[in-house]
Amino acid sequence: MEHQQRSDRRLSRTGDTRDREEMARLLAPRLAHFAGVARTEHVTRAAQEMQVPQSTLSRALVRLEEDLGVELFARHGRTVSLTPAGRAFYASVDRALDEIGRAAEGVRADADPATGKVAFGFLHTMGAETVPGLLHTFRADHPGIRFSLVQNYGEAMLEGLRGGELDLCLTSPVPSAPDLVARRLDEQKLRLVVPLDHRLAGRRRVRLAEAADETFVTLEPGYGLRRITDDLCAQAGFAPRIAFEGEEAETLRGLVAAGLGVALLPPPPFPRPGVVELTVTAPRAAREIGVAWLAGRPDTPPVAAFKKFLLSKRGNLLPG
Repeated sequence: MEHQQRSDRRLSRTGDTRDREEMARLLAPRLAHFAGVARTEHVTRAAQEMQVPQSTLSRALVRLEEDLGVELFARHGRTVSLTPAGRAFYASVDRALDEIGRAAEGVRADADPATGKVAFGFLHTMGAETVPGLLHTFRADHPGIRFSLVQNYGEAMLEGLRGGELDLCLTSPVPSAPDLVARRLDEQKLRLVVPLDHRLAGRRRVRLAEAADETFVTLEPGYGLRRITDDLCAQAGFAPRIAFEGEEAETLRGLVAAGLGVALLPPPPFPRPGVVELTVTAPRAAREIGVAWLAGRPDTPPVAAFKKFLLSKRGNLLPG
């Protein structure tokens, strides 16, 4: 009687998520048994196919019907047939088990050492040259490994690591957080980018303080390069006067070429007409590039292989 009372409560139509989760937890171990008998409509044959004792299978069906409070089978000696309720239930269970099977195949495929998948995030500024070069080199030895590539700014990628959407990411600044592991791989110098007709355009080197009165174009708050720009300007003794904020470095170069301001940016993948790129002598203008992953998360073989490859690029990550 106590068991029947628990089942009735779980079958309440409150729509409460906890009730549904508890019912799923209760029923899940018996659904494959139910599906086997429903498909064959014969307990003995189903037990042989599933390689379980017939008594175990029979008990599982009785408990399932008790938990649901519904008769799923009509018994006819050694054979059974689905009741209308059982037929409707079987249609949903069959779809659910098929979906679980596909999900299991998917995660096994993603973890396959030769053909698995790596979810890899990187900064927009590394998408034109650095990351394609890395993937080309890596796949020479691992031709079957697949990649899910995500370009984003640093904070968004770190949240992607925490949320399980990413396995690894290349980011800057190199994060320092207790739930993450990060390793510095390389350093990239930043340049002061000015329009072709700018007063500083004839120079090769410049102190950042010489741009204190300039209008800046920068990435939006939350981007690592924006934080670095603000910090470098503070070290040079001023707060940048910002006219435009964007999401992509090459767009900022276009704004500079149009005479709308100056910017601190990493080197472009290809020369950009209309701008001059000046070496900043003081303060030291550079950003560290590192790889990060979530602490304590086991690596699949493809992720472990790509992580080892990235760590081997320490000091030699960036082209030329």
